[in-house]
Amino acid sequence: MVPDDIRAGGPDHFRVSDAEREMALAELRDGYAEGRLTHETFGYRVDEALRARVSGELRRLVADLPGRRRMGAAARAGWRRALAVAGSCLRGWPPVLTLPRGPQSRFTIGREAACDMTLADRTVSRWHASLERGAGGWVLADLGSTNGTRLNGWRVNGPSPVRAGDLVSFGAVTFVLTEHQG
Repeated sequence: MVPDDIRAGGPDHFRVSDAEREMALAELRDGYAEGRLTHETFGYRVDEALRARVSGELRRLVADLPGRRRMGAAARAGWRRALAVAGSCLRGWPPVLTLPRGPQSRFTIGREAACDMTLADRTVSRWHASLERGAGGWVLADLGSTNGTRLNGWRVNGPSPVRAGDLVSFGAVTFVLTEHQG
């Protein structure tokens, strides 16, 4: 039986699915890449999208953006470069996570003090995710976290290759990946 308040509220009161959240995040990223959102507004809206509980909250975050356009490979590469530059030039959100260099082949991320990168945020699990150096570069994996790991807005369900310019989220904490400079 469906409660009256949900039936009366319509689809705006339905719980958000992963697919809806990913679509909203993609629209926000596209809007930011096209210059339609300021850095501050983009950060605020991504944070709100990650915390949204019902569909109506997501719709309100993207209501003033134009419809989503398909981006080709060249446009996606340009978007990644723009995000990398924005992350290194602008202070604030999203902070930069520099891919490790040197002999270390595994890098752990979580709330636990023993992790290589400790994040003091309640949405981050004690042992949340790992970055492992493979033959083709770094690979991101979720370590069974409660709130999930996302790569460019998509939930990580298995080992996923990452590179500079990618947007990674551990729970509600988001970073732009960069290569070590110097």
